[in-house]
Amino acid sequence: MESERQQRSTFWETLEKLTPKVTRHEAGGEEVIPSSPSEEPQLASAYNRDRALTSTLMEQVCEPANLNRAYTRVKANKGAPGTDGLTVGQLAGWVRQHKQELIASLLDGSYQPQPVRGVQIPKPGGGMRQLGIPTVMDRLVQQAMLQVLEPILDPTFSESSYGFRPRRGAHDALGKAKEFVANGRNIVVDIDLEKFFDRVNHDVLMNRLSLHVGDKRMLKIIGRFLRAGMMSNGVCVSRGEGTPQGGPLSPLLANLLLDDLDKELEYRGHCFCRYADDCNIYVQSTKAGERVMAGITRFLEQNLHLRVNRDKSAVASVEERKFLGHRLFPEGRMGIAPQSLTRAKERVRQITRRSRGVSIQQVIDELNTFLTGWVTYFRHAECRATLRDMDRWVRRKLRCLRLKQCRFMQPIANWLQKLGVPRRRAWLLAQSGRGWWRLSNSPPATEGMSLAWFEAIGLVSLTVRFKQLNG
Repeated sequence: MESERQQRSTFWETLEKLTPKVTRHEAGGEEVIPSSPSEEPQLASAYNRDRALTSTLMEQVCEPANLNRAYTRVKANKGAPGTDGLTVGQLAGWVRQHKQELIASLLDGSYQPQPVRGVQIPKPGGGMRQLGIPTVMDRLVQQAMLQVLEPILDPTFSESSYGFRPRRGAHDALGKAKEFVANGRNIVVDIDLEKFFDRVNHDVLMNRLSLHVGDKRMLKIIGRFLRAGMMSNGVCVSRGEGTPQGGPLSPLLANLLLDDLDKELEYRGHCFCRYADDCNIYVQSTKAGERVMAGITRFLEQNLHLRVNRDKSAVASVEERKFLGHRLFPEGRMGIAPQSLTRAKERVRQITRRSRGVSIQQVIDELNTFLTGWVTYFRHAECRATLRDMDRWVRRKLRCLRLKQCRFMQPIANWLQKLGVPRRRAWLLAQSGRGWWRLSNSPPATEGMSLAWFEAIGLVSLTVRFKQLNG
């Protein structure tokens, strides 16, 4: 195994040597320095020899242990059915009945993916995001392929890439970004790729994949996955570009394509962090940032056939932009971005809507799930005051909801008295003509539904949870 890893390392070094070396300047000039003619035959021979290591990947995909692990992962991820209506719960029965046919079609390269089910969801910053939900069977095959391809491709990726990679995540990217800013790089080149997953060029992507994979059967099936039609409103639309979000393979393929961007940035000596299609480059001056923006935009559009969203991309001070929901400040401090706080409040509003017709305890349970995950994600930010304000606002939303649920004067007065509010004060609130939101912050409401009451019904405190996480 160790020798194979060393061989692969030599393989990637060989690939770099096969590529003509280019010396680039931020001003835009470039000089091509080709490899020595005497070296090229030897390099090509080494490339072909090392590429042969990956010529039997489909046998690894079809190994029982690999397929079982893929099934366990697909089952754990759950997810909606695809165009064939087969659910995750029905997958085991289907596999038992068609296992041999499935393996045979993978080994001879004849496996045919089904169209994906198109679904649009709202994006946090506005607009809609297109998802493509493969059938459960296709998800199983993609997951089995991912488990074989990831150990081969991931070690070749840049150290500055953090999204959808083993043992890496958003907090690692944020930690590196903080380091760059603390070292005086207070200007960020924030590049936004327009509908990246919808615009991935199939030819460019398959070309990159073929440099790493020698198994033609796998290349053929992955190409079919990319070209599989999308079913929307009963109509199947063919796709000539894009790798829709929703399948297990899409993140790995996206990282493979964008690794060209990473290598270009490394070649130019830039400090950057990339998480999926979110790329921030840190520089020391606005003038340098504008040069970098122009050069990288050209590279993305000409070399990778991707489109930079010029309205959302910018060169600005780090505190004016957000990265992975956070806002960075000079000296490397980090807080919660205003947009993240706005989205969190919108989610709380959805959970606490009176029209949902659910019990207060169900609302508390849903809030706890959301708030616990939210504060855990932002545990490295400097946000104690923000969390205190958020706690107060959440409690007020719940008081407002509980009063609304009582609806009429008598139930409101009875409820408050049950919580220990004196009869006269309970009736003063119940008979008030003020709106629910104003009443939720009145003394009788805060006295009855006190901090102790919220603690008794099990509401998570963001402030307390934050202290526990940073103990």
